[in-house]
Amino acid sequence: MRRDKLLEKMRVNPRNDWRIEDVQTIADRYGLSFNRPKGGSSHVTLRHNSGSKLTIPDHRPIKPVYIRKLVKLIDQLGENHE
Repeated sequence: MRRDKLLEKMRVNPRNDWRIEDVQTIADRYGLSFNRPKGGSSHVTLRHNSGSKLTIPDHRPIKPVYIRKLVKLIDQLGENHE
């Protein structure tokens, strides 16, 4: 499988100035739904058909802990498909 450059950059440097648009790009590539609730919520929720879920605050920069959780979620989804 081809390595995803954006995901690898997140893996190597979770402290970078990541934006919610970067998270949305990764979500689209890996089959995660990207939900930005109405009503003024400052969080987005990523969901996968397997039941996995991750909620990330929509603040810039996104804290490294959330980038690490996103990378871990993608890794877990990849393990389940192999």
